[in-house]
Amino acid sequence: MKNLIGLKFDNTYSKLPNILLSKIKPEKVSKPKLIIKNDSLADELGLNFSNINEDELSLLFSGNSIPEDAETFAQAYAGHQFGHFTMLGDGRALILGEHITPNNKRFDIQFKGSGKTPYSRNGDGKAALGPMLREYIISEAMFNLKIPTTRSLAVVTTGEKVIREKDLTGAILTRVARSHLRVGTFQFVAVQSDLKTMKELIDYTIKRHFPSIIKDELPVLSLLKSVMMCQIDLIINWMRVGFIHGVMNTDNMSISGETIDYGPCAFMDTYNPNTVFSSIDLNGRYAFNNQPIITQWNLLRFSECLLPFLNDDRNKAIKIAEDTINEFSDIFKKKWINMMCSKIGIEKNINTDEKLITDLLTLLEQYRIDYTLFFSNLSNFKKPQIQAFDAWFFQWDKRVERNKKNTKNISDLMQKNNPRIIPRNYIIENVLKKAEMNDISYVIRLLKALKNPYQRDRNFVEFEKEPPKTNEKYKTFCGT
Repeated sequence: MKNLIGLKFDNTYSKLPNILLSKIKPEKVSKPKLIIKNDSLADELGLNFSNINEDELSLLFSGNSIPEDAETFAQAYAGHQFGHFTMLGDGRALILGEHITPNNKRFDIQFKGSGKTPYSRNGDGKAALGPMLREYIISEAMFNLKIPTTRSLAVVTTGEKVIREKDLTGAILTRVARSHLRVGTFQFVAVQSDLKTMKELIDYTIKRHFPSIIKDELPVLSLLKSVMMCQIDLIINWMRVGFIHGVMNTDNMSISGETIDYGPCAFMDTYNPNTVFSSIDLNGRYAFNNQPIITQWNLLRFSECLLPFLNDDRNKAIKIAEDTINEFSDIFKKKWINMMCSKIGIEKNINTDEKLITDLLTLLEQYRIDYTLFFSNLSNFKKPQIQAFDAWFFQWDKRVERNKKNTKNISDLMQKNNPRIIPRNYIIENVLKKAEMNDISYVIRLLKALKNPYQRDRNFVEFEKEPPKTNEKYKTFCGT
């Protein structure tokens, strides 16, 4: 297929050692149909959809027609899944190529749900419409919430059914990412004790994502620190908006610091630090408040892969890695306090602010207060009509007064950090049900509402409301 939309491929990952990937074509599908495309993302990528009709777009985004300069492959990687190590890889995904934008930025273009690969194990390599639209919606929500994330360019249905607990509509998502390098990519090489390939992978990663550290005295240590800082900032952002990833396995931690692999993820409604949505997280390993702990654990696994390049003496290398990872807790705590202070309108924190924050979170948990709605209301100086909060608000009023800012600036600070709209779980389920019945209009309306999540828009006030009360525990699934 001629490259009619302006994809400009410059494929570098495929030049790495063969053990890191398998070159393979996507499976042809019977009747591809374009369901949704992301025109704003296309513009940012320098792509032009006007040169191609919907049928041709369907062929492209299903993998039935591949651009002439594409070089499709599946990546190999490993991972600790719920703490258990296993060899993995792209079991239902293929990278079409690395696209270079007009401003010289590099992005992977990947198909998700495109069929079996050498890493599929017993899977069929397919995906269903619901989970693919879910990733499209939530990744776009994260982008608009100003949180680093992979994004979604298109979803097509395949004209085929995929068999899970029941027959579901088959679909393929086109995902855009700064790269698909993961902690698990490094683990895959490390377990094979292939130092030559590991050195090539380290050098490639630094050049692609952290070129400013190339001339550092010990670039591999700078890489470890850089990845740690990216991940700290990412998790801080997740917790700012009440996001729970659900499967923080090492193969789902992107080296670039983007949120990746939207499986059993969701946004917390009622504040509870132990909230878990994943149907397979039976012990709460990836609960809301455990996310920083797991991030540090994953980073420790990453550091283990780098040991041979931190120092020739293994004991000294371990000491360097441990000293670096041990800095995580203090850095995270300072950034978390800064973030929470911004949520309550405080720009420069003082020692007593941590207690003010923890006292508030205790009240939110005790009285089962909606996390998003509380902080959105606080941004407009609205208080819950619960007497138990009076003492906290008295202390908060005094603290805000000490902040020496006028009311508008305090409100502005809060409004920049507290979204009014998130993709509520019950809304997600409703729009996906409509989509399964061939009505995509609800998905489109939700996406419009999520465009400006920090601003009030009277056209979308229904998305700001607290969800209906229910005793049923909300669960999400991997979609594999």
